Amino acid sequence: MKQTYFITGGTGSFAKKYIMYLLKKKLAKKIIIFSRDEYKQFLLRENELIKKNSKIIRFLIGDIRDKNRLEYAIDSNIDIVIHAAAMKQVPATEYNPFEAIKTNIIGAQNIIEVCLKKNIKKVLALSTDKAAAPINLYGATKLTSDKLFTNANFFKGKKKCKMSVVRYGNVMGSRGSVIPLFIDQKKNKKIFTITDPKMTRFNISLEESVKFVENCIKKMRGGEIFVPKIPSYRIMDVLRAIDDKPKYKVIGIRPGEKLHEELITKSDSVNTKEHSTYFIIYPSYKKNINNTTRLFSYNSNENKKFLSVNQIKKLINKNLKDFF
Repeated sequence: MKQTYFITGGTGSFAKKYIMYLLKKKLAKKIIIFSRDEYKQFLLRENELIKKNSKIIRFLIGDIRDKNRLEYAIDSNIDIVIHAAAMKQVPATEYNPFEAIKTNIIGAQNIIEVCLKKNIKKVLALSTDKAAAPINLYGATKLTSDKLFTNANFFKGKKKCKMSVVRYGNVMGSRGSVIPLFIDQKKNKKIFTITDPKMTRFNISLEESVKFVENCIKKMRGGEIFVPKIPSYRIMDVLRAIDDKPKYKVIGIRPGEKLHEELITKSDSVNTKEHSTYFIIYPSYKKNINNTTRLFSYNSNENKKFLSVNQIKKLINKNLKDFF
């Protein structure tokens, strides 16, 4: 059955890929693209697939900080809200803390309140590995956002609205991430800059994130945080995948940056159920979901699966052709 989708941050990397997925699979009765950048909306309108499906697509200018605008934009005929809008860059959020709170926390609350009022069937918010045991403001705001969405299921009353969260690691090639930086440094014949040679990160492609979100929409019952099982990479292996004999300098970890990332903390593991390709973190009121006494941390450094240099090369060639 085709659904009506409302997507915040509708011109971002994830949203664009997700919109194309919905159109190619013919899953959408209607798609409402909500974002605040009119130029990015203009560029997206020029896409051939968007043009072919213009009858079922609406572009709305607006900001999730503006609750009144959301009241007008979200109507009760919408089936699914995907909340992808956020301030995501760690340095930017550290330097502009009030703005990060307005967007990532107040914006999330606005989405929740309007969706509850309009009785939207399903609301799925995108999160980040930085929300697990956060040490920077970005992670702290996203952890707060995660709690707002999962706990909203407590006070919805008899409303049918279900709210859940998807939490995953670094998206390969996303804006401001390390791989495009290394590629740019190579193209311009600069010395590569490494924050710390021991650094590890989780990795997921845009295509994988889109498919995971779509599967979570089908599975969600409200209150879950869905976490995919994804591989890690070592930062030095990424560098070697881009240059066989790299010359680099170590510049030190940036403010608010971790050496390794977590998707599930030991504290969360008590309420986590493991499945073959993903985990579900349940709300804290559901005690001891984990049917073993084993506490664990799903950590990028302790991950069972690491990408090799050759695997990273293949992924870069497949997913990041536009950067070369």
